[in-house]
Amino acid sequence: MAQINICLKRIFTVFNIFFIVVGAVAIVLALWCQFFMDNRGGHNLEGRATQLFFLYMVGCITMMIAVLGAYGAHKESKVALIMFLVFMVFGSLLMLIIGIPAAIIYPQLKGIAEETFSGFVPLDKSEDVSNMAEAIQEKFHCCGLFSYKDWENIPDSCVCSQEEEKEGKCQTVENNTFMLQRKSVYTKTCFPTIMDYIQFISKISLAVSFTLAVLALLGMILSSIMIHQLYYPNRASIMVSVMPPKYKELHNYPAY
Repeated sequence: MAQINICLKRIFTVFNIFFIVVGAVAIVLALWCQFFMDNRGGHNLEGRATQLFFLYMVGCITMMIAVLGAYGAHKESKVALIMFLVFMVFGSLLMLIIGIPAAIIYPQLKGIAEETFSGFVPLDKSEDVSNMAEAIQEKFHCCGLFSYKDWENIPDSCVCSQEEEKEGKCQTVENNTFMLQRKSVYTKTCFPTIMDYIQFISKISLAVSFTLAVLALLGMILSSIMIHQLYYPNRASIMVSVMPPKYKELHNYPAY
């Protein structure tokens, strides 16, 4: 005999289906971000791998927990539902621990990024930084993080083509190393483009974190009710005893 209310079971099933969809969306977003950034030449941006790995893990774990919850409700398994409840508690706490500090830091993100990237200047003091900067410059047609002066020796990746010069995208500057050598380099700097990607990934991470936190809270409520029904299947019948005496007397009054 079923011990869980059928309507509650259906609501919980719909909830877990939606939970599975959210997990799948997180995985698709991670795949899309990886493809988009690789296609745009952002494969060298620092922190991308960690954030994408976070999205992949969140998506996979979310889907597995949702399957566990659906199984527990369908089979009316106390163990599965209790495991699901524990996961929801830890999941909601984890998402809030990640999401709240990230939301607080987000308005300061640009300042933090500026301070961090300023430490890379001059860009040609390190081979790794130089290679990363040149790859970004070639892809996005920009020069330097904040200015062409970020380079001690301006590389060819900063140099404009004749068509771009005609379009007004360039400026003529003197090479910092050879003062007599003049180059036509991109007026656009690279930091705004990099910042766009950082903010884009941060917004996705925030949206995923708080969405999962809300879903985890809802999952906690639903699973707690079902566990209660499994442990106290006849609880509803006890409610009759709390009726006022007069109504109870009428309720039990013998029919003639």
